Amino acid sequence: MSFFKKNKKIYIFLSVSLLAVFGFKKFDQYFEISKNLEIFNSVFRELYAGYVEQVEPGKLIKTATDAALNSLDPYTVLYTENELEDFKFMYSGEYGGIGASFLIRDQKPVITEVFENSVAHKSGLQPGDIILEVNGISVAKKNPDEISSLLKGQPGTTVQIKYYSTLQDKELNKVLQRAEIKPKNIPFSSIIDEKEGIGYIKLLSFTDQCSRELKDALGQLKAKGMRSIILDLRGNPGGLLHEAVNIVNLFIEKGTEVVFTKGRYSSWDKSYITLYQPTDLTIPLCILVDETSASASEIVAGAIQDLDRGVVVGRRTFGKGLVQQTKDLVYNTKLKFTVAKYYIPSGRCVQALDYSNRDEEGRVEKIPDSLITAFKTKKGRIVYDGAGINPDVEVENIFEKGILKSLYDEWMIFDFAVNFRKKNQGKLQTASKVQLSEEDWKNFLDFLKEKKFVYKSESFINLENLIASMKEEKQWEQNQATLEALRSRLHEYQQKEILLKKDIIKYSIEREIVKQQFMESGLAEFNSSKDLEILKAVEVLSNKNRYQEILTKIEKPQRPFNMFKRF
Repeated sequence: MSFFKKNKKIYIFLSVSLLAVFGFKKFDQYFEISKNLEIFNSVFRELYAGYVEQVEPGKLIKTATDAALNSLDPYTVLYTENELEDFKFMYSGEYGGIGASFLIRDQKPVITEVFENSVAHKSGLQPGDIILEVNGISVAKKNPDEISSLLKGQPGTTVQIKYYSTLQDKELNKVLQRAEIKPKNIPFSSIIDEKEGIGYIKLLSFTDQCSRELKDALGQLKAKGMRSIILDLRGNPGGLLHEAVNIVNLFIEKGTEVVFTKGRYSSWDKSYITLYQPTDLTIPLCILVDETSASASEIVAGAIQDLDRGVVVGRRTFGKGLVQQTKDLVYNTKLKFTVAKYYIPSGRCVQALDYSNRDEEGRVEKIPDSLITAFKTKKGRIVYDGAGINPDVEVENIFEKGILKSLYDEWMIFDFAVNFRKKNQGKLQTASKVQLSEEDWKNFLDFLKEKKFVYKSESFINLENLIASMKEEKQWEQNQATLEALRSRLHEYQQKEILLKKDIIKYSIEREIVKQQFMESGLAEFNSSKDLEILKAVEVLSNKNRYQEILTKIEKPQRPFNMFKRF
């Protein structure tokens, strides 16, 4: 009897077993399962036997599995034995590797960040270096996941890397020994305003024990005279739910509900309350968030906002209100799948995308404004569900539009920072002293000319598209003079915009130099005195009346208000 005939019997046995467990009421549903498993088996059998090229069975089935899971939501994932390092990093912040991150540029991986005291750092790898081969395998044209898989591995194992060193201007080969990589949860904490006693703590992730580290950092800053605190959760993608609850607990009374979850089954209806005595119930608090603050970051920011315990500053968060559970499967695989949604104290869920409703092309749509509901904080302030955490004080993202976005997208700021470090090797001593001179600024303008950088604003691109459409529709001649005059004026403005935005561009270059040279801790130190969102938080904390006004201001809801009811 062939393998496939044996498989058929297994599927028939499975359907009978399902009937025995769940009863005849769901006969149609479980017949569908059995039928489609058999169809999949038939498809696989025919492809394996007759496809024009040799099929890799494991790869084909993994692709099918991943596609099925991705049709549910991006957080439902199967981890194979080879991907357990990714799983480990997700829960502990640790993984086996060399300690560097990269982006693909011209189909090649360019190192953009090196972690402090990592294998990559100690071996001399630098931002700007281009990885060419890993263990003799060319990585050109490979996708990021494939390259990452080659670089990661069990601590103690070795990996051979061939790369182009930007600073040395030559190709190098190195054999590196992978190590346990655990980025710091708190790369920087300090008193950033001595006069007002304002402390600042940067929290990068919610891994095990991060709440204890945060409590220790708070204690150290209070001993130095801290009277108010900024907790920076920007760029923090989240992590462990209980750590988020414990962090809220530092500022909220014991026995307070921080979040509750509700799933398909009542077993997932669970309330998470603070379990310990707080560290400080009265210290003024600002939470910094942005569009990449997600999950546990949103629980902390949302709970602090809902309980009127502090002011949230920055930009609307990512909007992930889904809870995952992990199950061990056969052959050392693990399935992480969504089992519930979480709700913060006001009763709102911050999930921004509705994965259960997709358009005709399978695209996920945002929850429409008509379904976004108003909720009330503890003191009666109006907050909304359905789209992340909206800050109490919003700060514009200057890096995601206009000339700055174009400079980042075209790698101009990154490349100039690499060149600047190359010319100033040994001269850059501390992050706080990195400052571009007027000569450096002139060099940057010359660099843009050398690279033939041309800035095209969104308005200019729209005008070009309009002109193209008019030419197609034979309307160009009668409007030519007007549109060419407008194009000339826009072009003239674009040429001047670099000079008009000189200060913020200089700051962006300095920031990139600091990030490349002094890594995350240096960047946090540098930002603490210059970052726009941090400065806004300092402004709020320095004005006690403004701080209290934000926490007590009652507004009429802009959308229908519904009292939350658990269901």
